[in-house]
Amino acid sequence: MRPIGLDDILGRERYAQTREAARRRVIEHKRARRMAVGDRLSLVFEDRATVWYQTQEMLWVEHVTDLDAIREELGVYNALLPADAEIAATLMIELRDQERMREDFRRLLGLDRHVALRVGDRRIAAEFEGGRQTDEKISAVQYVRFPIAPDVRSALAGGAPVSVEVDHPNYRVSVALSDAVRASVVGELLDEERANAALRRVRDGAP
Repeated sequence: MRPIGLDDILGRERYAQTREAARRRVIEHKRARRMAVGDRLSLVFEDRATVWYQTQEMLWVEHVTDLDAIREELGVYNALLPADAEIAATLMIELRDQERMREDFRRLLGLDRHVALRVGDRRIAAEFEGGRQTDEKISAVQYVRFPIAPDVRSALAGGAPVSVEVDHPNYRVSVALSDAVRASVVGELLDEERANAALRRVRDGAP
């Protein structure tokens, strides 16, 4: 997927005028990019629109206007985008019981070995970004990638069912992608112009 470039970024004055509308549009866009995986995990499948918004918001909040600093931040956030033949997502551990939170996080240690995308009869193990968990601690936010081989791409194009599976000893769940999420995620994988169009809708309000 094509990275976000300087030409995609709105200047501070223009973003100030469109910020609230962009926020509403990205919330709507994420409804077809987000899914709950049981009661403790959720996934947001990243694309150009979601990464653009995160970048633009960071630049706004931190008052970043220097071009070199903007380029540096673009490098950081573009790392969230899927590469060619890949689906990328932010995985969030969402625990609400404050009294049990420490223990519940501990029970999810090793999660990086137990998440997969199921496409038809093919299981694609998630590749987790390193450095976000140890033998004793796990971050509430994880970044995952699912490499899509040519035969899996063909299966997706042919309408194969898609689900996210977790087979951790302390957390087992399998959830099918909704029609809306599947259409958005698979649609952009098969046709990158859809990702470019999504960015234009979120950034500019384009139809």
